[in-house]
Formats: sequence, C-alpha cells, structure tokens
Amino acid sequence: MTRDDYQRVGEGGHAVIGLHGWFGSAKAWRPVWPHLDRDTFSYVFPDYRGYGARRGVAGQHTMAELAADVLEAADELSLERFSLIGHSMGGSVMQRVYADAPDRVRAMVGISPVPASGVPFDEQSWQLFSSAAAEPASRRAIIDFTTGNRLTGTWLDAMVAHSLQESDKDAFGDYLTAWGRTDFHADIEGSDIPIKVIVGEHDPALGEQTMRATFQQWYPRLDLDVFPNAGHYAIDEAPVALATVVERFLKTV
Repeated sequence: MTRDDYQRVGEGGHAVIGLHGWFGSAKAWRPVWPHLDRDTFSYVFPDYRGYGARRGVAGQHTMAELAADVLEAADELSLERFSLIGHSMGGSVMQRVYADAPDRVRAMVGISPVPASGVPFDEQSWQLFSSAAAEPASRRAIIDFTTGNRLTGTWLDAMVAHSLQESDKDAFGDYLTAWGRTDFHADIEGSDIPIKVIVGEHDPALGEQTMRATFQQWYPRLDLDVFPNAGHYAIDEAPVALATVVERFLKTV
C-alpha cells in the first residue's frame, strides 16, 4: 500500500485500523468521522485490493492476502500495536489479522461482523449473493434485506451506487468466497483478547443469535451490544451512538 490507499482521522496515541465491508470502501466510514475523538485516537481506514483508491490493483482476494495487506499498512505507518474495527466482511478480516499477529492487536470491535467460520448460505441465498457482482438489483435487495426492509429507497440506491463506484466487479465477486466460505475459527478459538461486537436488531443474518453461536463461543471476553434502531449498517443508521460505544470500549483497553 501507499499513503494514498487509506484515509486518516485523528492524531491520538491509540492507533485504530478500520476495515470496511463488502459493499463499502474506506470512505464508507465517513458517517462516523465527525463524531470520533481525534485527540485520543488515530484512525486509519484502508481500502482493500480492488476497492476505492486501490481499484485496479491485482490480487488473489483471499482472507490471508487481506490480512497481510493490513499488516503491511501498519508497518508502513510504524504502528507496532493497534486496535481493529471491522464492519461485516471487515469483521472477518480483523480476526484473520489477529490470528496472524496476535501480539500486535490491542483490542477488536466488530460491527455486524462475519464470523471466522464464514457464513452458512442456503442455495437460494448463495445464488442471490453470487449474482450481486454483476447485478445492481441484487446488491440493492441484499442491503434492503439485511436492514430489515425498513429504510428509504433513496439510501438504498446511494449504497448501491457507492458499491458500484468503489469496487472492481471481479474483486467484489472473489471476496464473497473469501468471507463467506473461509473457515479459520480454530485459529482464534479461546483467544483472551478484549472484543466488543455490535449488531443491529433488524439484521436477520448477522444479528444477536449468530453472534452468540459464534463469537461468544470463541472469545471468553466478548462484550455484545444490540442496537435497537439499526440493521446491518450501523455506520449509516446510528453513527453517533456507534462512535460513542466503540470509543467507550476502546478507552478501557
């Protein structure tokens, strides 16, 4: 990575790397930026290969590669130790980073995070998600479903437009297999790291029940919050509350 491949917010002593979701990019974190404590924390938001500033960058688009790129970015920024925040697919990436470099990770925060075991799609769901690389309508249907079919179409359209603009189709398609069908939970099971997981009550897939069946079984120090007025995209749906809860937790570690 180069210094143009990520966004930076804050100059504080506690370094935090924020990892975006499948439909996102580094810029997808913008709704929370105005609410972050820039004196306490120094946030870095990188783009994955094929996303945002790194569109057109070739890669294998695997979890291992994603984690290696994050650690490379940390090295370039001289971040010997840092916390990780991961949304959705980024929640899987952060766990792979931790599995590969546990001594460097101070704490983790997952926002509707994908478990390290992947996602057990049924055939119909897999077909929908697989079609999303080529079909904007499928992207819209997924975003609508994972937020409880309750949000304005204007926002849904904006999310789809961001996804199309900020990701290469091939990378987007490849990453589905990376986060959906990669199981490395044996590498993190029983870890004693401080971890907060935040989910929305309107997320039918990666909600409280899924977190208790996965993260709670693997991380003895898990702290789980359920946001009452959010689905899968708390970054957009509840940015002030999200920034508050995330930083309140990170200030304790």
